[in-house]
Amino acid sequence: MKKKSYRGTRCEKRTMSKCADGVARTYNAIESSYAEMLQENPDIKEFRCQVLLEGLEIGEYCSDFVAIKMDGDLRVRECVYRKHLRKPMTTKLLDASRNYWRRRGVEDWGIVVEKKEEAEGK
Repeated sequence: MKKKSYRGTRCEKRTMSKCADGVARTYNAIESSYAEMLQENPDIKEFRCQVLLEGLEIGEYCSDFVAIKMDGDLRVRECVYRKHLRKPMTTKLLDASRNYWRRRGVEDWGIVVEKKEEAEGK
């Protein structure tokens, strides 16, 4: 989850057929890997990256991924580095995202973290 005007790291742009815009914009290795997983997943019809959470009380933030499954249901995922999970602001933002999507009837909400080996630098 990032601010709407996030400019912290380099944006990687890749052409992906399942991405609604045709180009997936990712900002870190977790997002890049997850975009690939969505592209290859036969249960996913389409996905969008950096989706604005309109009217969010705490400011203008975007969810990392919103995917449409083959059955029409939505899947929302926020990508977070393991080391950030205990930070109060990260927790506040994740709670705000989960509540935003639940109010809109989305049951399949979750977070994506890097593999433990990657977090430990192995």
